[in-house]
Amino acid sequence: MYCSECREKVEVPAEGFRLTFGRTATQAHYSFGCPLCGAAVRKPAGEKIVAALTAAGVRTMRLVPAEQ
Repeated sequence: MYCSECREKVEVPAEGFRLTFGRTATQAHYSFGCPLCGAAVRKPAGEKIVAALTAAGVRTMRLVPAEQ
């Protein structure tokens, strides 16, 4: 895993990730805090990444539109 801020390769335990689902499958992303520089990193999550993170027990969150 690489930090998009400091560009270093980092290891983050499963509990350090959050997987977020949007309204469509293409809006899924994962996020974590870089253990080296402290940056909040957010990256898109395709099907393979979603499957791997889910299997690892990563916390998930689903974004839903606000009620009108």
